[in-house]
Amino acid sequence: MLAIGSPCSLRTTSSCNALLRELQQIWSDIGESEAEKDRMLMELERECLEVYRRKVEEAANAKARLHQTVAAKEAELATLMASLGEIHIHSPTEKRSASLKEKLASVAPLVDNLRVKKEERMKQFSDIKAQITKISGEISGYDHLNNSLINLSLEEEDLSMRRLVDYQTHLRTLQKEKSDRLNKVLEYVNEVHSLCGVLGLDFGQTVSDVHPSLHGTGMGHSTNISNSTLEGLEQAIVKLKAERKFRIQKLKNILESLFDLWNLMDSPKEEKSSFSKITCVLTLSEPEVTEPGVLSTEIIEEASEEVDRLTKLKATRLKELVMKKRSELEEICKMTHIEPDTSTAAEKSSALIDSGLVDPSELLGNIESQISKVKDEALSRKDIMDRIDRWLSACEEEKWLEEYNQDYNRYNAGRGAHINLKRAERARVTVTKIPAMVDNLINRTLAWEEEKNTYFLYDGVRLVSILDDYKLARQQREEEKRRCRDQKKLQDLLMTEKEAIYGSKPSPRKTSSFRKPNGYRANGNGTMTPTPRRNSIGSGASELLTSRSYSGRQNGHFKEMRRLSTAPLNFVAISKEDTMSTYTSVCGSELGSPPHG
Repeated sequence: MLAIGSPCSLRTTSSCNALLRELQQIWSDIGESEAEKDRMLMELERECLEVYRRKVEEAANAKARLHQTVAAKEAELATLMASLGEIHIHSPTEKRSASLKEKLASVAPLVDNLRVKKEERMKQFSDIKAQITKISGEISGYDHLNNSLINLSLEEEDLSMRRLVDYQTHLRTLQKEKSDRLNKVLEYVNEVHSLCGVLGLDFGQTVSDVHPSLHGTGMGHSTNISNSTLEGLEQAIVKLKAERKFRIQKLKNILESLFDLWNLMDSPKEEKSSFSKITCVLTLSEPEVTEPGVLSTEIIEEASEEVDRLTKLKATRLKELVMKKRSELEEICKMTHIEPDTSTAAEKSSALIDSGLVDPSELLGNIESQISKVKDEALSRKDIMDRIDRWLSACEEEKWLEEYNQDYNRYNAGRGAHINLKRAERARVTVTKIPAMVDNLINRTLAWEEEKNTYFLYDGVRLVSILDDYKLARQQREEEKRRCRDQKKLQDLLMTEKEAIYGSKPSPRKTSSFRKPNGYRANGNGTMTPTPRRNSIGSGASELLTSRSYSGRQNGHFKEMRRLSTAPLNFVAISKEDTMSTYTSVCGSELGSPPHG
């Protein structure tokens, strides 16, 4: 309504008065009565009121609609703010004096902005929900997809940043779990691939049995990472490892038999080289066996067939193998100076095999057992055998020294003379140690016999007996040398007395310039006495130790020295027989009698 007194109101009032005056003039001209004029004025006033009333109603309706619009906008604004979690937007409704149109004008842009923001927020939620739904389905195996969608739809009213952050956090958690599961699946698949390669199995078929997606190569392919897939891979790995363990043990058993047959048959390297790929299995642990195809059924069957072939070949060559093993036993016994077991002698074994009374395999096993026993015994005898070798070496040096001392030209300046002189010095030192070496060897041997509760036999003869005989022979030899030295001193004394009585006739040439024949030596009285060819200590020790048919002390090493002979040489002619008879009566018995020990 227009305010009274306003310019527009004044103009309207003046217009109405003018029109009323004009209407009254017309009525006067017409000659309308006062009553008629009042009636028509009342009707006119009633019509005006109707117009005013209609306008007021229209204005009231417009106000109500505007108020409703503002209220709706404010309600929508409140809803959007609550949904988006916005609490810092200034609300225009706080201004009580503002008109409805002003309120509507201020609320409408805020609502439009929040609508846009809500649409963007809903798009963010939709994307995140889609990812969560997808990943949850991959993890769960699509078993709980419907429940997830229902739960998400119930929470759509909450579009706040807090809720968005919660969804994002949940999405990151699922993404990490997916990544971990994917890495675990890939790790399991790689392990299955390795195991299938070692076992010679079809990798594609193995993983496809767990889930087809594990071996797919199509576009948009997604690897299944559900719990059922992980459990299926774990079970597949357990089965493959069990199969690997079984095949390794089976192959080891085959290889052990194969190695035994190779050693038994002395198979050539060329024949063994074809199985070099699998022989490493014996020395490797289960996780270390990674060679592709090394445990395939084809390889195992090939090795098994080779064992069967060699087993059949072994049956035809068993007698030959028995003889070969017996020769090996005898060779080891010869090297270690141990008497071999006569129960498996070559002739006896051959006769037993030909007669069929003994299984060749048992006989072969018996000989192999004897070889093992001899090797163990040789190991326990090693210390004593080493001492025997040193003793024999010392005896050889003694033998060389004796031969060297008998060489009358040993001091002549010649090639190698200084080397022999040095060796002789070392040999003399070594010879002086022989008695102590023998005593120590006897003590060691007795200690060994006490520990083992058996005799120490050397080529079938007790070593202590051999050493005792050697000591006795050495003592006899020393006594013989001492008698020879005493005899020579007596001869020199008699010669000196003879020269004092009869004088000496000079020789045409000096005795020292004689070329003494090999094997002879000069006596003090000018005679040439044959040097007896005595067996040296070294050769005697060797005879004692190498003779398997030991016959006691009556062997060549302990023969008596031959009788020393004397013959006059370049002395003054002795004309008196009684003088020679006297000399002979005095010395003959000593010179002519053989030494006795």
